[in-house]
Amino acid sequence: MNWNSQFATRTQYAKRSAVRELLKLTAQPDMISFAGGLPAPELFPVEKVKEAADLVLSEFGPQALQYGETEGIAPLRDWVAAKFSRAGRLTVRRENVLIVSGAQQGLDLIGRVLLNEGDPVIVENPTYLALLGAWRPLGVRFVGVPSDQNGMVVDALEPLLQQGAKMIYSIPTFQNPQGTTLSLERRLRLAELLRKYGIGLLEDNPYGELRYSGEALPHVFELDAQSDADGRLRSHVIYSGTFSKVLTPGLRIGWVVADEAVIDKLVMFKQGTDLHTSTLNQYVTYTLARDGVIEQQLPRLQAAYCQRRDIMLAALARHFPAGVTWTQPDGGLFLMVTLPAHLNAADVLQAAIAQKVAFVPGEDFHLTGGQNTFRLNFSNAQPERIERGIEILGQVLNQLS
Repeated sequence: MNWNSQFATRTQYAKRSAVRELLKLTAQPDMISFAGGLPAPELFPVEKVKEAADLVLSEFGPQALQYGETEGIAPLRDWVAAKFSRAGRLTVRRENVLIVSGAQQGLDLIGRVLLNEGDPVIVENPTYLALLGAWRPLGVRFVGVPSDQNGMVVDALEPLLQQGAKMIYSIPTFQNPQGTTLSLERRLRLAELLRKYGIGLLEDNPYGELRYSGEALPHVFELDAQSDADGRLRSHVIYSGTFSKVLTPGLRIGWVVADEAVIDKLVMFKQGTDLHTSTLNQYVTYTLARDGVIEQQLPRLQAAYCQRRDIMLAALARHFPAGVTWTQPDGGLFLMVTLPAHLNAADVLQAAIAQKVAFVPGEDFHLTGGQNTFRLNFSNAQPERIERGIEILGQVLNQLS
């Protein structure tokens, strides 16, 4: 049978992730990889996870191995709700929380629940590659808004909103791929525009707890959300979070916080996707969170990733030729390099791979342009490999310049 003639029309908009495909190549042990958004595996709390798994099987036993509610287990939803509640001002309830199989599932479900074919969706240019991959098959029309060292240029939003848009997607804190952070002034203005135009924002925050410098900033969700007279959450913001960067990505536990009406629709679509997220993994994650393992992990992660970021930034300054620039992230896992306009990052990648160094070209993160950019991850490689890998990239760039 010729299956190529049977595929749904939407499949023409789908393509393999450049990052996921590169991970196959970078799995080679002699490859220095700055490609994936991978946490450092040597920092995973392996013993704590083992202890938590043993405790879960002893404490919750059959519950943890049984089918569960689509919304997620109650104690984990309560933990997330408490994390976002603000005494006397904002109440987030269990009903406002959906546990998902990694934050990526939340992004996919949100798109399917809220977006119709042809809907204009405002995103930063560049933006998160996997968000584009999830929503392109829906037939939406992405509208790019520029960004700079202070994140999305919010002043450029209003003309786009006046033309009509269905929603906005943003990673305000330590954006992927650039590592930039939306300033407080712009967050306040963004929250104001959400209210003025009655438009929703999907605030994606996988990296926010991984801060190494600068002052912590309130979520846009926090600036916008309110509790009504009956104590119910009302917000223009849907918030997406994850345990992947602070515990382990292998557990695949993320969450969505939103108005009950949004959560209700997301639950319906999740039931048609996977029924529910792994009950066992939810209980393990809840036990780790309840017992303070995240608070123990964060200082370790922040210290290690700060060191690696600083080593990479110093190496870039030493080895990269004049005319090449890069972002200076206060946290997260990434920075973005911009080459002179005549250089194509895809060509640089091929030359770098021959020297056993890999990164992700920036074009796939962009709606338009970006051929002269590439993303570097600094969390996964050991410090000495960061130094060596950046030195090799500098040599490649000097040869191609």
